[in-house]
Amino acid sequence: MRFDHRHLLGIEPLRPDEITTILDLAEQYVRFNRGRDKHANALAGLTQINMFFENSTRTQASFELAGKRLGADVMNMSMQASSVKKGETLIDTALTLNAMHPDLLVVRHPHSGAVDLLAQKVNCAVLNAGDGRHEHPTQALLDALTIRRAKGRLHRLTIAICGDIAHSRVARSNLLLLHKMENRIRLIGPETLMPTGIEDFGAEVFADMREGLKGADVVMMLRLQKERMDGGFIPSEREYYHRFGLDAEKLSHAAPDAIVMHPGPMNRGVEIDGTLADDINRSVIQDQVEMGVAVRMAAMDLLARNLRARPSEVMA
Repeated sequence: MRFDHRHLLGIEPLRPDEITTILDLAEQYVRFNRGRDKHANALAGLTQINMFFENSTRTQASFELAGKRLGADVMNMSMQASSVKKGETLIDTALTLNAMHPDLLVVRHPHSGAVDLLAQKVNCAVLNAGDGRHEHPTQALLDALTIRRAKGRLHRLTIAICGDIAHSRVARSNLLLLHKMENRIRLIGPETLMPTGIEDFGAEVFADMREGLKGADVVMMLRLQKERMDGGFIPSEREYYHRFGLDAEKLSHAAPDAIVMHPGPMNRGVEIDGTLADDINRSVIQDQVEMGVAVRMAAMDLLARNLRARPSEVMA
């Protein structure tokens, strides 16, 4: 398995074969996680620090569980109670942590590029758990694994990403990954929630759900990122659901075997009908949560192999 990276900061630097390497190893960890004995030693003797400057449930929990199942010493830092709140800069925080000699640093930050800046100041491997509107690489990887397991492949599919594209790092990372794997990507949402220059990503853009969902193999819903909005992007949640919320009628325009995805947390009755979200025949939302642990185990395993193989070298 070849994965020549010191950090996992985004999907953009990854080659298609490296994406496949992560997914193939994650498949092994899916089987491992379903077994009775969930103790491995891929990270034995290593220290993992989780730094979440934004609130998180799924991502933080799955990174913590992934590290512990692989044998790491895991520490969760409460950034709300850290020295950052006293005025300490991100770089000073990085230098402080670096002096403690961690091996893996998992970081979520509200500002785009902050995780990359931190990675330049530390000697350990850094994993981006989401930075601003920029990227969320492990989410895209777990989505890819979910799609591959459900559809039997991860290429030449028609995939619709629907909702708040402009503020979503999940959308950006998925766009990059799915494009690398030769899929047809459709973006559906109101014009106010489409970023400028989106055509450069090679995706088709639709302002009508029914038109955009025609024949889609995968329907990926996104929540409204209200915390990143600084104005009135939609008339009302009720109107948004009427036009862009996924329900059974709108889904009927997709392929008969189309799967429904959502990265969470869900706003039921805003971007997705609750009954549809719970439909075990169409929804793979809970599968995404399961794949998240396996993908994060695979990513940290691969980075740890590089740490152990070449601890003093700076890798690409």
